[in-house]
Amino acid sequence: MSEKFVVDGESVRGLAKLLDETGLTEIEYQLGTQRIRVVRAGVQATVAHYAPPPPPVTPVSPLGLVASSDPISPQGEPIFSPMVGTAYLSSAPNEPPFFKVGDLVKKGDTLLIIEAMKVMNPIRAPRDGKISEICVMDAKPVEFGEPLIILE
Repeated sequence: MSEKFVVDGESVRGLAKLLDETGLTEIEYQLGTQRIRVVRAGVQATVAHYAPPPPPVTPVSPLGLVASSDPISPQGEPIFSPMVGTAYLSSAPNEPPFFKVGDLVKKGDTLLIIEAMKVMNPIRAPRDGKISEICVMDAKPVEFGEPLIILE
C-alpha cells in the first residue's frame, strides 16, 4: 500500500526562501520515503573570456618624430605567458638553465617551464632565433600575457 505524498505550500516557500538567502541553486529535503526538491530557474554558468595581450607601443616624441630606441633595450619578438603560474628556467633546482641570453634556439626547444596547479607546462620556442632577454626570474610567479623572453 503506497502512502500519498502531500506537498505543503508553506514548506515549498520556506525552501525557496532558503535558496535565496544562501545563494544555493538547488535544495532537496527528504522525510522517510517522501522527498521534495526545489531548483532555482535561469541559473547560468559564468564563462571567463581572455583577450590576447595588447601589442607593444612605440613611444613618440612630442614633435611627431619616432623616439630612438634605447641601446640597452633588446629588439625582437616577445614570447608571452599562456597561463598564470610559476616560471622555472631549468628542469630542476640544481640544473643549469635551459638557455641564457645570447643562446641560439630552434623551433620546439624548451625555453622554460610554467608550473600551474602542480602540472609542469613546457614553453617551447615558436621559431628559430636568438635569446636577447629573459624577462622573468626563476621560481617566481608569472601572469597570463606577461612577456617571458625576447626572441630575435
